[in-house]
Amino acid sequence: MTDDVAAARSAAEEESLFSHSPVAPDATAAYGDDPDQVVDFYAPRDAQGPAGGSVPLVVVLHGGAWRAPYDRRHISPFAGFLARRGFAVASVEYRRGTGEAGEAGGGGPVAGRWPDTFDDVAAALDALPGLARRHLPGADPHRTVVTGHSAGGHLALWAAGRHLLPADAPWRTDGPVPLRGVVALAPIADLAVADKLDVCGGAARQLLGGEQGFTERQPYADPALLLPTGIATTVVQGRTDADVPQAVAESYADAAAKAGEVVGLTLLEDVGHFPLIDPTADACAVVAEEIAQLAW
Repeated sequence: MTDDVAAARSAAEEESLFSHSPVAPDATAAYGDDPDQVVDFYAPRDAQGPAGGSVPLVVVLHGGAWRAPYDRRHISPFAGFLARRGFAVASVEYRRGTGEAGEAGGGGPVAGRWPDTFDDVAAALDALPGLARRHLPGADPHRTVVTGHSAGGHLALWAAGRHLLPADAPWRTDGPVPLRGVVALAPIADLAVADKLDVCGGAARQLLGGEQGFTERQPYADPALLLPTGIATTVVQGRTDADVPQAVAESYADAAAKAGEVVGLTLLEDVGHFPLIDPTADACAVVAEEIAQLAW
């Protein structure tokens, strides 16, 4: 495939995803005081479980390079798609980068806020069992799967490794977070490799505060250093992804293997970055099946 053809395909995939209208949630609840500290809830539309029984809870973390212009609205069609597949869904918003990146980051909004982005993901997941009981009474918090796309995939993997954070990390838990599993979609899963490949215009380095911050904060933020998690994990990756290349996912899977943990790696032919969360794409159905394998 020529570069021009690949670029045209990637642009078409992105256009398809962003052509969908946002899907309104059934309820929204706050887990903090900031306007971005909220969770959207989608009730299951066609439960797959026993009649009258509870259904798995899928926590969705959106992507967008941890940058402010990209919020949970663009992933709401995917959340609605999962609800139609019979899942209870909680789509988490979190604080993202603001301001300008400057010369080092190539301009544009900065990726992430330190430590706010991580504060929010930890707080949201800690609050979710209680919030779900109120807003998704049919959800079973004991069958929770976290999924995230791109930067959200990074955050999903990070959340699963909180018990492995350095002892002085404010987000560290005493043991593994009670999850059935993680399904990370084209995740920025290895920050060092992502930085070398300049993924999303230097987003990984911006997330950690530049060159000095990257070195000091990587042990607190890089999923590839938080292994083995002991939590069932699957990575779904398009082979033609030009935004987060396959090498990033493969590096994370290799790091897991070296740590004695098997991470499932599903590679999809002729699939780029955005079809994984596009309800009209075949790849999105594959994602739903991967989630179901862990959730049910």
